[in-house]
Amino acid sequence: MERLFKDSDKVAPTKASVLITGQSGTGKELISRAIHRLSPRKDAPFIKVNCAAIPRELIESELFGHERGSFTGANARKRGFFEQAHGGTLFLDEIGDMDLSAQAKVLRALQSGEVCRVGSEHVIHVDVRVMAATNKDLEREVGAGRFREDLFFRLNVFPIRSPALRERTEDIRPLADAFVATFCKENGLRKKPIDSTVYKALEARTWPGNVRELKNVVERAAILSSDVITIADLPEDPHANPFEDEPAGQEALDAQDDGPADRASDPLPAAAPGGERLTLREFREQSERRYIVDTLRALEWNISRTAIVLGVERTNLHKKIRAYGIKRGEA
Repeated sequence: MERLFKDSDKVAPTKASVLITGQSGTGKELISRAIHRLSPRKDAPFIKVNCAAIPRELIESELFGHERGSFTGANARKRGFFEQAHGGTLFLDEIGDMDLSAQAKVLRALQSGEVCRVGSEHVIHVDVRVMAATNKDLEREVGAGRFREDLFFRLNVFPIRSPALRERTEDIRPLADAFVATFCKENGLRKKPIDSTVYKALEARTWPGNVRELKNVVERAAILSSDVITIADLPEDPHANPFEDEPAGQEALDAQDDGPADRASDPLPAAAPGGERLTLREFREQSERRYIVDTLRALEWNISRTAIVLGVERTNLHKKIRAYGIKRGEA
């Protein structure tokens, strides 16, 4: 993140095109807005275009504008995004989802600095700095023929990668604090502190939705909580994986016997109470069940606290309790 900030500071004063890559929810738009605010164009427009949200048949009209009557439904002249961003910054979000024909027209506009509205022959000169973002691997898209190589090189003058949240878990605490503080202020609530166990639980998650998902989780916890946000206020982790048995492998590697022939007559370990002989799996399950029950009892059957002590997700603990038929209060 420190390198990202330094790179943003360095490229901001220039006119260079910037390509921001990273998973959804990592803050690519925030990075582009920060670069715009640090640039000489900060007082000019910042126009965001979600390329994935514009239908294929309308992308040219949205980007370059159209004249009245140029097609069915064109009841008035429309200025395109390139014109609207004149003197400022045009942010092409999800550029990897843009249609190939539209890519060709965008490339031409970037090379010439000129656009032409649909239905018009009048050329309009525009001064626009372009930044683009995508969650796709554009080099792979180029290889597959889904993205123009010349446009990729035109956009990739200064690449910036926005890291996933799981790569920077040390940022989870300050981000959570900031989101809660902002949420409470916007909703007229008294600022709510976050219990330390909540941070540990948040850092243990995988966050495929990244910072956006973290924001949603802590805001929901702020709504559900009383004076302090506790681990009991966190929603279940939908991405948690249940415990799985370890692979059996090759039947104990065929139980190689390097000892004397009478090894089979050696006494076996003590049997379980009642005299029955347990398999290793049965012993493991009984031991695990007993340990879970002992921990639950010690923590007065508090599921959230027990999950933290055992080092598992709360959803996994619930599954174990159901699988083992554990009843609250049992000895």
